[in-house]
Amino acid sequence: MYYVYVIKSRIDGRLYKGLTEDPERRLKEHNSGKTKSTRPYKPWKIIFTEEFENLKKARIREKYLKSGIGREFLKSIMDP
Repeated sequence: MYYVYVIKSRIDGRLYKGLTEDPERRLKEHNSGKTKSTRPYKPWKIIFTEEFENLKKARIREKYLKSGIGREFLKSIMDP
């Protein structure tokens, strides 16, 4: 299975969207500083995950969440 995930910085509230086979392991990597782009904004918490049967569908969803309309979708579910 593949997971699209969104994490939120506890420092400044910024969001990071990604794709993984193991969301908990990936969160640990973000929080331990292994990811250069997220290192300055740790710690992070998972705020959204979706499960997909295959990588192609997961990549399509990840790309959507990174788009303008996808960001609006995330804003709507975080601030109902």
